[in-house]
Amino acid sequence: MPSTRERRFMQGNEAVLEGALAAGARFFAGYPITPSSEIAQAASVRLPALGGTYLQMEDELASMAAVVGAALAGEKSFTATSGPGVSLMQENLGVAIMAEVPCVVVDVQRSGPSTGLATKPAQADTMQARWGSHGDHSAIVLAPSSVQECFDLTVRAFNLAEQYRHPVYLLSDEIVGHMRESVTLPEADEVDIITRRKPDVDPADYRPHDWESDGVTPPLAPFGSEYIYHANSSMHDDTGFPNADPENARRVISHLHDKIEKAVDDIADYELVGPEDPDVIIVTYGCTARTAEQLVLDQPVNGCRVSLLVMRSLWPFPDAAFAEIRAGGIPVVVAEMNLGQMVREVSRVMGPDYPCHSLTKSNGIPISPREMAAFIEEEVL
Repeated sequence: MPSTRERRFMQGNEAVLEGALAAGARFFAGYPITPSSEIAQAASVRLPALGGTYLQMEDELASMAAVVGAALAGEKSFTATSGPGVSLMQENLGVAIMAEVPCVVVDVQRSGPSTGLATKPAQADTMQARWGSHGDHSAIVLAPSSVQECFDLTVRAFNLAEQYRHPVYLLSDEIVGHMRESVTLPEADEVDIITRRKPDVDPADYRPHDWESDGVTPPLAPFGSEYIYHANSSMHDDTGFPNADPENARRVISHLHDKIEKAVDDIADYELVGPEDPDVIIVTYGCTARTAEQLVLDQPVNGCRVSLLVMRSLWPFPDAAFAEIRAGGIPVVVAEMNLGQMVREVSRVMGPDYPCHSLTKSNGIPISPREMAAFIEEEVL
């Protein structure tokens, strides 16, 4: 039978919204900010038409609070913002981490700090996405480099949020968010969706954080149901009520870290593109991956075979992706639109003496294929 899948020419930000709807999201709260505003604009039309809820909040701090509240009420919820907005969301993101509330934050990156170059691209929120909220915890961060991946990875972001009861970042950028490409939208029954587990015990016996006996992600009852429990931002035990005992604190903090870090093989998403026996490997993500892909297509660089490791998940960091590269001793170039954030993690994994080179740019202008080729010729070969 011919495929009934729909092909559409659409913008990256539009594809994010379609992915959220396909994943079952029915609540959005946000505040318009360049270059993510198209997501809010589309959500304001599409969500009410599907029986969902769109709220434009007074600021990003309130937006994140509303997202957490809606998620606790049983809705798949999300917001979209950019760097300055993410900064304001950190406190309530910490609440979501501690209370183990699934939700999705879309960060369409722009140049900073502060207001910066509001309409220009950057990839400088990489470490903020991992470490923005204080305290020991882990993070799940996905990074699309195409409009199709804006759809696919948004669906996956919601699935991972539900699977691990944890907020998930979709770390896009101005270029990916605003580019237009052909996208294949699957039929509803073709989309793999993870639905939230609901408790099946007596309400009096329900413990929202009973991960020792009920798995990494215990069922999460919706607020307003017969299950009454405490969603606490303070240190708590498995009932959700405060517990400042040192041993309990150790267990909780270890759990918030380990439930993600021990699942890195399940979460990790990357692809090696180009010759199987390269002389150089470019490691990159997001919009910079598009530049590197062009360079790989234009082979060779001064007789040098170049391959590309595209990272679609940034955190937890996929150490295993670099094991084979390290064993082969292949020089690595980490290309990113910041002053060198991801290269620090790559260097950590590869070791201090490994040939790991950093190609950076932070003036709001993308790294070009010509600049990549010149860097490899001058710094690597």
